[in-house]
Amino acid sequence: MKALFSCGMIASLLTAGCAGLNEHKTPVSFAAVRPVLEANCVHCHGVNRLANMPSFSDTHALAKLIGPGNWIVPGHPEASRFYQIVIYADEHPGAMPPTGHAISKAEMAKLSAWIAGGASIPEGSPIKLNPRGRGPRSM
Repeated sequence: MKALFSCGMIASLLTAGCAGLNEHKTPVSFAAVRPVLEANCVHCHGVNRLANMPSFSDTHALAKLIGPGNWIVPGHPEASRFYQIVIYADEHPGAMPPTGHAISKAEMAKLSAWIAGGASIPEGSPIKLNPRGRGPRSM
């Protein structure tokens, strides 16, 4: 298996690097990441998704994507397929979101720091994730 992106390669794209901390050196919580997911992912990966798409419809569905060898590898944004595809430029095949409006560098940094810090989500009853803002052009 070929090595994925190294932390050093990604660090140049991000202000947070791979430390799992934001610019204030505090852990990034799910509450901070939720708006990023709802604005950029849930339109296509929510309740009305295609069967072959991973679900981000609620925190229980998201939890199924977190773990070693899964879409989100806690502690390792560079090894997380979810993170790899959101840092692609709009022109790159497979870039997410595929809508012509890539997520901002600040949002990338927030996702990186959340994953690097363990990608924790709240336990207990599922929290529904709702699409925010404009939907993808294809909808």
